[in-house]
Amino acid sequence: MSDYDIVIGARSDRRLTAGDYLAKLVPDFMELHGDRLCGDDPAVIGGIGTVGNIPVTVIALEKGKTTEERILHNFGSAHPEGYRKALRLMRQAEKFHRPVVCLVDTAGAFCGVDAEEHGQGRAIADNLAQMSALRTPILSVILGEGGSGGALALCHADRIWMIEDAYFSVVSPESCANILWKDTGRAGEVAEALALTAPKLKRMGLIDRICTTGDPKGLAEEIAKELAILADMRTEDLLEARYRRFRNAGY
Repeated sequence: MSDYDIVIGARSDRRLTAGDYLAKLVPDFMELHGDRLCGDDPAVIGGIGTVGNIPVTVIALEKGKTTEERILHNFGSAHPEGYRKALRLMRQAEKFHRPVVCLVDTAGAFCGVDAEEHGQGRAIADNLAQMSALRTPILSVILGEGGSGGALALCHADRIWMIEDAYFSVVSPESCANILWKDTGRAGEVAEALALTAPKLKRMGLIDRICTTGDPKGLAEEIAKELAILADMRTEDLLEARYRRFRNAGY
């Protein structure tokens, strides 16, 4: 498969969504709603439960599968309310010493007028700033699409994993081709240059692990093991390693 084939495949409505993984990873999941400021965003599903025997806070960007579900979840493109809800739940996780698991599948944050009026850029920036100092482990898994700041807002983590046929990029190939040449037909060419696939990102040290497609049970076991490792680190060491990780990555 070409890099652009992987991008197209990551958008398929036949893929497992964040909700599918969530049901397998956290069978006792209890959803929590709202940002305590403006409203609730169905594109972001957040709550608490256990992975293995470890109590966790889980935050997922959900696309939905059917037309009705995709409209409900805004195709996985979150509004500011969604990112503020995510941050509220992460702060709650810090208070109760729960690690945070983020499940990411989005083409990017919603870019409508109302989102901008409600502070989309500020919400994403606040997440990045607050996650950098969050005194509890964070593990993010890119399940399908990992597009732009909308994905990065949940990926300032101690560990970033990717499903083997997912992608992670600062911009979609079509948007990049349009910016450079006003020609979206060159998206395939751009996809190669963006180095957005899991193997390329792993070689560059921007992600930590490549996970098998469609194996939520195996993923749950590996997440539990990794969280146990992170939990054994001193908080100051965890924060320092997180800081160095993203300084080295150029974020």
